[in-house]
Amino acid sequence: MRLGYFLSCEEFSPAELLAQARMAERAGFDALWISDHFHPWNDEQGESSFVWSMIGALSQACDLPITTAVTCPTMRIHPAVIAQAAATSQVLLSGRFRLGIGSGEALNEHILGDAWPGTDVRLDMLEEAVEVMRKLFTGEVVDHRGDHYTVEHARLYTLPDEPPPIYVSAFGPEAATRAARFADGFVSTKPDPALLETFRKAGGDGKTSQAGFKVCYGPDAAQARATAHRLWANEQLPGELAQVLPTPEHFMQASSLVTEEMVGDALVCGDDLDSHVAAVREYLDAGYDEVYVNQIGPNQEGFFEFYGKEVLPRLRER
Repeated sequence: MRLGYFLSCEEFSPAELLAQARMAERAGFDALWISDHFHPWNDEQGESSFVWSMIGALSQACDLPITTAVTCPTMRIHPAVIAQAAATSQVLLSGRFRLGIGSGEALNEHILGDAWPGTDVRLDMLEEAVEVMRKLFTGEVVDHRGDHYTVEHARLYTLPDEPPPIYVSAFGPEAATRAARFADGFVSTKPDPALLETFRKAGGDGKTSQAGFKVCYGPDAAQARATAHRLWANEQLPGELAQVLPTPEHFMQASSLVTEEMVGDALVCGDDLDSHVAAVREYLDAGYDEVYVNQIGPNQEGFFEFYGKEVLPRLRER
């Protein structure tokens, strides 16, 4: 069991993310997740730093392992460039980097003006991207001409002793089944034992599984709920909207239908110890090996004190 902290590049500045990483390490968290976005989901979140710059800075700020949760290696950035970034990150982190990837969201990937493909095409692109990256991780000269990508006489010169493991995000049975064939691990945001079991039965048995979720800690539950609603109402949008809406403006329009009550029903808001512990245990009981928690809003110091002194010790009792 590994308990980690989830750094949100959409909500916090680079300096704040570095401070959170240091606090997470002091509080006793085991590892870090970090998101990768070109845009935040809405203007209230208000940030969107470049994840590869952040990973370089984090490698000098703390000693925790880091997983991208998740980056998209298919459209906005060519997989050959992601391979170079991941290899350098693995060197900087002395082998503590995991490359978490997914098929992306239009919110971030549409910026170059390309058409947004359907799910099956995006999964095909993701699988080919992994093939390209693994070829480059060998340190050999790579020539590749596939259905989606061309690589011409490319070689990575800065290489780690071992390539970073590649973990793949999946939100449905088809994606989980496909990911099991080519991923080194599984990433999710759902405490769904059936989805994890699908991944394991399709070839992912024994591979590391990670999951993450958000809370809003604070002594005033009503205020925490209001903060979570103001910043992250988009988390409660149904279906495939998170993958297909192309701009923060669209997310703000759709999120106007999400009530504060809906957010409060979905997230732990407040300072009830049992509720925070139960939220983490739901993911552990679903079978995940690693669980990452993100604190919404400005009360970061209070969150880390609460989790360091109360939540993490209770979870580690069992």
